[in-house]
Amino acid sequence: MTTTTEARTVLRAQDLTRVFGTGAGEVHALTSASLEVAAGELLVVRGPSGSGKTTLLNLLGGLDRPTSGSVWLGDSELTALGEKAVLTARRERIGYVFQSFGLVPVLSAAENVEVPLRLRRTAPAERAERVAAALDAVGLAGHAKQRPYELSGGQQQRVGIARALVADPELLLADEPTGQLDSGTAAVVMDLLARVVHERGVAAVVSTHDPELMARADRVVELHDGRVIDRDNG
Repeated sequence: MTTTTEARTVLRAQDLTRVFGTGAGEVHALTSASLEVAAGELLVVRGPSGSGKTTLLNLLGGLDRPTSGSVWLGDSELTALGEKAVLTARRERIGYVFQSFGLVPVLSAAENVEVPLRLRRTAPAERAERVAAALDAVGLAGHAKQRPYELSGGQQQRVGIARALVADPELLLADEPTGQLDSGTAAVVMDLLARVVHERGVAAVVSTHDPELMARADRVVELHDGRVIDRDNG
């Protein structure tokens, strides 16, 4: 397994605080949360529902801005970039896996996986090659033409993983990726995530509240009262 001392740091968050509302209605979703993730490392963020896991991942991926603190992706301070530059970073350097799968119902599995490459205006021949390789990597080479409703929940989430990885991102963010799956299918999906992270050298942050999934991680941190507590230094 990879640790932060063996590979370059891809993601670094420092003192992230996110406050929603003002005055008496203020809600402190995160308070001075800090973490680092290296290339090829699978970091799991655990904590109960409402502990701030989604808020943290949104800040790490540039989907939201912190009230204070900073996020660095490699040598770029994501929190200091303008909206257009953040959008470019999200499109070209970050992959996302969602609990609800997030697939477009009218598109086939291959067409869903292809979406990030179309946004990057990748040449058609290269798109086809990358999509085929991504589907093969998640064990769905024979399901390219099927639409989401023709696939099981586990297969849909594997399509989501293929879509997140097809553009070779530096960082992979997965928010409760097994939340809608049964325990057996969840284990398969987590094993797949761990394998592709290690094989491809992607830095990954995966949120979950399922303690049975902790064994797949290189390192586990816990969110407690909006603060990140390192429970396992790997």
